[in-house]
Amino acid sequence: MSRHMTRQHNVGKDRKMNRNNNHSMVISALLCAIGIVIPIISPLKITLEPASFTLASHVAIFIAMFISPATALFVAAGTAAGFFLAGFPPAIVLRAGTHIIFAAAGAIYLKKHADALKSFKSSQIFSLATALLHGICEVLIVMPFYFGNNMSTAYYAKGFVVSVLVLVGLGTVIHSMVDFYLAQVIWKPVTKAVKIPVDVSVKYNL
Repeated sequence: MSRHMTRQHNVGKDRKMNRNNNHSMVISALLCAIGIVIPIISPLKITLEPASFTLASHVAIFIAMFISPATALFVAAGTAAGFFLAGFPPAIVLRAGTHIIFAAAGAIYLKKHADALKSFKSSQIFSLATALLHGICEVLIVMPFYFGNNMSTAYYAKGFVVSVLVLVGLGTVIHSMVDFYLAQVIWKPVTKAVKIPVDVSVKYNL
């Protein structure tokens, strides 16, 4: 009897694990698709020549970070692959590729510190740290293209400091923090409406 109950318990655990894995795969695929589509079709673009910023373009990656490191890696890598397959310029594809770094780092931190978003202050500190890493990575990717004369003429008209450090670097930091906040706003009601296995939850009132 005891052995039979143990077997049933193990079967139940396996089924639950498979169900959670299936949910995670479906959610990851949906987030990946959203992460690819938003920058392409969204009308919410802010253009500051020579750069442009699409609001909510990073929301899918941030939501993936809230779920798990594996989901964050899949979505970040998937969106970068999507840009590559769509034929975007190498600089844009590689900038998207750098999202793997901040997505993985942020998701791993959240997994170890599930209460990181328990207050507005701690949430903003996490958002800023993630945004700084995000901005630094994108600047480092753009620099070889800039100094290799592979950017548009508008970049050289504004100069390195304005075009790369300010627009790409600082612009990415601000853009990242705005998208992080949007992800929190979206994520909180979603977790109440749909049961999703997650590593972190938004606990304060936005």
